[in-house]
Amino acid sequence: MRKFLKWLAAIVILAVAAGAIIFFVFLPPYIEGARNNVIDHDPYPVSDDANALHETLIVGDLHADPLLWSRDLTERGTRGQVDIPRLIEGNVALQVFTAVTKSPAGQNYEANSAEAFDNITLLAIGQLWPLRTWDSLKERAIYQAEKLHKFEEASDGHLKVIKTRADLEEVLQARANGEQVVGGILGIEGAHPLEGDLNNLDPIFDAGHRVFGLQHFFDNELGGSLHGQANSGLTEFGREVVAELAQRPVVIDLAHSSPQVAQDVLDMTDVPLIVSHGGLHGFCPVKRNYPDELMQEIAATGGVIGMGYWADVTCGDIAPAGIAKMIKAAIETVGEDHVSLGSDYDGSVETAFDTSELAALTSALLDEGLTGDQVRKVMGANMVRVFRQQLN
Repeated sequence: MRKFLKWLAAIVILAVAAGAIIFFVFLPPYIEGARNNVIDHDPYPVSDDANALHETLIVGDLHADPLLWSRDLTERGTRGQVDIPRLIEGNVALQVFTAVTKSPAGQNYEANSAEAFDNITLLAIGQLWPLRTWDSLKERAIYQAEKLHKFEEASDGHLKVIKTRADLEEVLQARANGEQVVGGILGIEGAHPLEGDLNNLDPIFDAGHRVFGLQHFFDNELGGSLHGQANSGLTEFGREVVAELAQRPVVIDLAHSSPQVAQDVLDMTDVPLIVSHGGLHGFCPVKRNYPDELMQEIAATGGVIGMGYWADVTCGDIAPAGIAKMIKAAIETVGEDHVSLGSDYDGSVETAFDTSELAALTSALLDEGLTGDQVRKVMGANMVRVFRQQLN
């Protein structure tokens, strides 16, 4: 009997150890690879004119989520859609790296409960994030900022975290001098990391975050989400937060906010607003895309609308030619000064190209009949204008 119990205990220990290895070692990269897939494709055509133009562009992307995953962004990845080497290959000058801190189980575009089980908790545990992040959304935002700063230190000068206008100009000047450097701008996807306390804004800002989304896939202390249950506007706390953000050198992001929250922010601020990643309702009439009239109001603030690369916002073709068609429609709707790129790379979306292939998008935009100046604006100049205005 004693031998049997020892044998049973050994089996249990081995089973627990095997389960731990699977959970901590193999499962996180498997999930990331499955959720951030780039579909197999032949090389996309890039004309000589497009190549020549692309090399002269300041390319910027308003939204990507690689900080959520357990990858070294200083190395060219074999999974996912964005990292520093691939950004350099794609001639990307500016990349917003957004901290995702909460994601409800069963996440969908129609209605999500703020009380649903949080998938990011499992990721934080499974990827062995610090204990302080396991039960604190604020600490998750700060930790992801710390990750980007560590990548900056290890990048051999290829990544510069941008916190000020001077940082921005330093990156742009370095690139003009031929240096291969990417400017990384930190942001939070939804302001729930404030945890209902305005005092938490300072540590999140001090960590380096300069783009502040208000909601993600659920209603929070600030107000309603586009995908929540209440469809409400800003709460009193939300108004306090927005009023404070409007006085700071940051950019307010309305992606994922309810239309009423967006309207409330429009009514109470006089700063350029952005929708960092999404699509155009007139081109793809789904709930995820704001009505065109609301997009026009947001553009009228001097802000920009980031065009995403995934099927849920394009209603179909996600190859460069398909994204170019949506961008052309957006220009016709909100104007060439208010359209930007907002890939949502590594945000649990499937794309048809990664960031190293952005010359193909430049080529597709030219094929759609955009002028060189229009391409220059959409690919990054519009984004640069907003950040030059908002940072100090």
